[in-house]
Amino acid sequence: MQGLLGRISEFFKDIKAELKKVTYPTRSETMGSTTVVLILVFIIGIFLSVLDMVLVKAVRFIIQ
Repeated sequence: MQGLLGRISEFFKDIKAELKKVTYPTRSETMGSTTVVLILVFIIGIFLSVLDMVLVKAVRFIIQ
């Protein structure tokens, strides 16, 4: 059974080994993903704005 310092050391060695396996996206992949996210946020924002306007008009119609 390892002591506390041995387990901590092993933990950090495992972290280092796992980080070597990580593949990071290229600049073009990051830019592409960012563009997709921004376009989707814009489209969803428009959709929610239109839905809000429709619901406000529906509630006003029901109240009157």
